[in-house]
Amino acid sequence: MYGLALGLAIPVVVVVVLLVAGARSGDRFERIARCRAGHLFTSTVVPGASLKAVRLGRVRFQRCPVGNHWTLVRWVDVSTLTPEEISQAHERHDVSIP
Repeated sequence: MYGLALGLAIPVVVVVVLLVAGARSGDRFERIARCRAGHLFTSTVVPGASLKAVRLGRVRFQRCPVGNHWTLVRWVDVSTLTPEEISQAHERHDVSIP
């Protein structure tokens, strides 16, 4: 009985620690993403956890806050974006992690 409770508590504690560390580090875990429709937005990345999306290899299935649709999303290499695109991506953010 205690083994099961401990087995469930450990992942919860790890996620909470990562969330707190992410919140304290500012935009260190912020990444720019592009959905299949071409919309750019910013998303929070929690290493080792996927709280807002379903990982499918190098892509994620998540909600696009720009087009308000569920879609496949990829991370974008910022060096390939124009300053206007970077600004546009920072104007829209997906749902916040509590």
